[in-house]
Amino acid sequence: MDVRFGISSDFGLPTQKFKIMKLIKAYIRFRKLEEVYNALNGAGFCCMTFAECEGTGQYSDHEKEHISDKYPFAGAYRVIKLEILVTEEHVNPVVEVIRKNGRTGYRGDGMIIISPVDEVYKVRTDEKGILAV
Repeated sequence: MDVRFGISSDFGLPTQKFKIMKLIKAYIRFRKLEEVYNALNGAGFCCMTFAECEGTGQYSDHEKEHISDKYPFAGAYRVIKLEILVTEEHVNPVVEVIRKNGRTGYRGDGMIIISPVDEVYKVRTDEKGILAV
């Protein structure tokens, strides 16, 4: 179920049209981060979060640079989790940029998960909803 964000005049701000927000989580190969980031940034998507992760999956290439040093017993690989919060109309363009630039052609290129967002609050201010982004 999509959750709609509205901007009210609670804080003296003008009322704006409701927006549907989505959180995109992309798990991509460690070595593809710079390429994916530059492509997203070049397409106008500037604000995102990266986290270095390690996980298991079905990888068909076993390059040394991907293999986890922390969890060798699990056959884990180093991956990047990229998170980006967008309005619904930007989901498909962001997904396409990630897929195009994150792909190597080998099994284990990653996955993209899209989730609805209930609410967003800015820590520094009283802004919420679309204004907090």
